[in-house]
Amino acid sequence: MLNHYGPTETTVGAVALAADAQPPDAGATTPLGRPLARAGAYVLDARGQLVPDGVAGELLLAGATVSRGYLGRPGLTADRFRPDPFTGRPGARLYHTGDRVRRLPGGDLEFLGRLDDQVKIRGYRVELDEVRHVLSGAPGISGCAVVARPHGDGGPADELRLVAYVVPVSGRGTARCG
Repeated sequence: MLNHYGPTETTVGAVALAADAQPPDAGATTPLGRPLARAGAYVLDARGQLVPDGVAGELLLAGATVSRGYLGRPGLTADRFRPDPFTGRPGARLYHTGDRVRRLPGGDLEFLGRLDDQVKIRGYRVELDEVRHVLSGAPGISGCAVVARPHGDGGPADELRLVAYVVPVSGRGTARCG
């Protein structure tokens, strides 16, 4: 196996790239492969319509590997897990990954990036909007921005780190983030 892809919401293995696949060139996008048994993968546009091969869209995962949702988070579950209109099976659901992909002419999926500002820091998903929200509510802070930056010389193997820029409330001294 060359690559194995799958968010926790579907299992850690929903799509795989075979070991005999051509490895990508340095700096190229990431090949994901094809859905594994009992999993499905669709590439949809912003209106929820299937896109042709080669056209970028959001990756939605389907099949027996899709979980029921987020424990105690009905709003987030309703947003990310939707009824599957493609199978005709009652109760079948799709998971919106938030990943931007395209299907290559041979059928493999290619990862192109995220549709939102979610990043991975040391293997953990971090929602930059959530970090901004928490910092914005801290005493002494009137505004902030949060970004993910490479830690080091910016090379491809560098680990990302969070960097917060804060604006203290006028006349209140220095704002501190811990």
